[in-house]
Amino acid sequence: MAPYRRKGAVNAAELLSRRSRGIREAGTLSRHNMRVLRGIILQDSREFIKAWSKTSKSTIKYQDGKIYLQNFQNCYSCVYSEPQLLYKLPKRSKLEKFEDALLCQSSLESTLASPSDHKPSLLALTADNWLCRLSAETGEELQRVYLSSKHKFRYLGWDVTQEIFYVKSVQNKESSLARQAGITQNTVMHMAIFHVFPLQILGMLEINKKIFGNGVTDVDLSLGVLVVSYSNKSVKLYSFEHIVQKCLTEKLMLGKQSSLLGGKTVGVTPFGIPVNIQITDCPPVLFEVSCAHNSFQIGGYPWHYIYTPPHKSHEGTHHICSLKESTLAINGIQNMDCCSLVSDAIFFHPDDSGRIFHVGPATINVLKIKGELNSGLPSKVVKDFSMATLRNNNPSQVTVTSSGRTVKKRFHQLDDDPDLETFHMVEYEDELDLLAVVVTNGEEGEGRAHIRLHDNQSGQLLRTVDLEEPWDETYRHELFFDKDTIVHIEQKNTNFCCHVYKLKAARK
Repeated sequence: MAPYRRKGAVNAAELLSRRSRGIREAGTLSRHNMRVLRGIILQDSREFIKAWSKTSKSTIKYQDGKIYLQNFQNCYSCVYSEPQLLYKLPKRSKLEKFEDALLCQSSLESTLASPSDHKPSLLALTADNWLCRLSAETGEELQRVYLSSKHKFRYLGWDVTQEIFYVKSVQNKESSLARQAGITQNTVMHMAIFHVFPLQILGMLEINKKIFGNGVTDVDLSLGVLVVSYSNKSVKLYSFEHIVQKCLTEKLMLGKQSSLLGGKTVGVTPFGIPVNIQITDCPPVLFEVSCAHNSFQIGGYPWHYIYTPPHKSHEGTHHICSLKESTLAINGIQNMDCCSLVSDAIFFHPDDSGRIFHVGPATINVLKIKGELNSGLPSKVVKDFSMATLRNNNPSQVTVTSSGRTVKKRFHQLDDDPDLETFHMVEYEDELDLLAVVVTNGEEGEGRAHIRLHDNQSGQLLRTVDLEEPWDETYRHELFFDKDTIVHIEQKNTNFCCHVYKLKAARK
């Protein structure tokens, strides 16, 4: 006899009772846990209460339940009722300071040779060109790789889908003396690419003007594609897999000898990592687009891209086009038509649904793309749902003074005026399937912010959370919503402040 399955919603108490009796429904235990936690978060008997604040002279970072201060030297864990110091690294010299860092963790199904490879790691790039892998729990150094004695490396970046990351050098810029002497600098930058589980070198390549053309301003790696930006506002995409297949001269292994180094060991000082991906001819261009600020995004299903044409007449508009045919989707030009100091933002939803967020000061539209692959018909952009602020759309332009004199305003209020309720950012909590929307309102003379929690599927407002600290819109802000924790990081002039809120029983 098949087990009884109840249809409809099940409350948290019943789910816990079923689990204690060994009853499981379809889905994983983790998903059940998140359903229980989501139900608890949305209860009136629970609230987010500020549990911790910290100020620092250096940048504060948050990722995956950890707060990093003092340039990644101090690490606090947020799994407790208030953040606790996890580790504190010894003070480092200027040459050894961390320039950039990434947090990584292997997938559960992977079988790796070393037990330490299964645990979360912090990948840190030092000022003297060492790539260090540290334990994310203890700060212990697990592995280090020397990159180069010839090129200055400064930036780390992910290509998450390929489980690889890259290290970029600073750009080589021609000096005025070199130009006067007629000396041409063709090398723009170098890029080292690593597999992450376990840490292993894939290759080092050089970005050269003779190959990729003049005007290269930046290079990135995403979705297995080498993305090259140019000063003429164009962006070109190249297959990184094709480049490796055609241009790889020798497979490298960290700690092993290489003929490219004359038999010396790869990844040790002073030899570092040689250029083993030697591009002699420009690879085929997969895709090219001209866009404002060299900014465009790829996502959706079927694949689409979003960009703003680099012409003044298109300023403030966002074009959504099919990647395969490069044709504009029906209703593919999105324009908030708002007058604000901060421009509206548009980006693909991080939940892999293919939907699109369009965030303006007073409205957030969640859009979806309707279309079939190889149908021959143009795709169509439709609105899935919208969220709006509570504000008077027709504010009076006339005020009356205490003496009875009528004064008429000669200017219109900006859409993101501090006195108006304004959207600032949207965060997606993937495990709870909730949207955290930051809203500010300065009607009482001091900027205040609250977080609206919406259902990710319908946009329904479920509850609000007030932030205790003032929100000054002239400063830079970051907000993270991570299960039972909310982290607000703000920059005040030269100081950084971190505020942590934890879910607790409501105060009576």
